[in-house]
Formats: sequence, C-alpha cells, structure tokens
Amino acid sequence: MHPLTTYAAVMLVAGIGIPVLAALNSALGTRLGSPVAAAAILFCVALFSTLLVLILNQPRAVMGVTSAPKHLLLAGCLVAFYVLTITWAAPKFGVGNAVFFVLLGQLISAAAIDHFGLFGAQVSPLSLTRASGIALMAAGVFVTQQV
Repeated sequence: MHPLTTYAAVMLVAGIGIPVLAALNSALGTRLGSPVAAAAILFCVALFSTLLVLILNQPRAVMGVTSAPKHLLLAGCLVAFYVLTITWAAPKFGVGNAVFFVLLGQLISAAAIDHFGLFGAQVSPLSLTRASGIALMAAGVFVTQQV
C-alpha cells in the first residue's frame, strides 16, 4: 500500500472518531452533570492510553521536551479547549452541528497554516481552486443547518 494511502486511511478513521468522541463525551458529561468532569476523565483515559503506547514504542522520546520551544506545548491547551467545548455544546447544539462548525474552523485554519507554512508546516499556497473548495465546504455546512 502506498504511504499516502495509509496516511489518508488513518486520518479518515481519525475523522470518523471525532464525532464519536463528541457524542460519547457529551453523553458522559450529561450523565455526570458536568462537561468539565467528562473532559477530565477523557484526558485521564487518553493520558494512560498514550503513555502505554509511548512506553511500548519510544520511551526515551519524552526526554526531548525540555529543549522544545515552549509555545509548542500550547497544543495541549487547544485540545483541552476542543474537548471542553464539544462536550459542553453537543448536547445543546447537536453533535452534527458542533462537528460541522469545528470542520469549517479546521478548513480555514489549515488553509492559513499551509499557505504561510506556520509552525514549520509544508507550504501549500492557497490557490483559487483550494479557496473554492473551502467555500463549497462552508456552503455545505450552511445547507446542513437549514431545517
């Protein structure tokens, strides 16, 4: 299998997991009466899962964190923000609605990151075709919100 096919397949599965994560964690938050508690529990499970993978595959890799630029650690704050907000919003707004707007935000942010090569990303200029695709996706999000 071509490496790009593997990447695409893995990312497709990750994408499938995002609404599932939203639905599961919002249900847990509703059951507990606290989206923050549900998010904290999710992160505990995620931490232990990730530590297990780290220990089994690259136990020494974590040592490099002390020399990494500190702004790179803000990614943890962003994932916490995502989990907290999706857990809070999904029961009131709907999983589909919440994920559609997350997707729209991801498209806009990804286009800007790629266009400017931010955070060391590979530069991929925003062409008219790419911008049209993002606009089409935005229109799709809008259409899905119509009752």
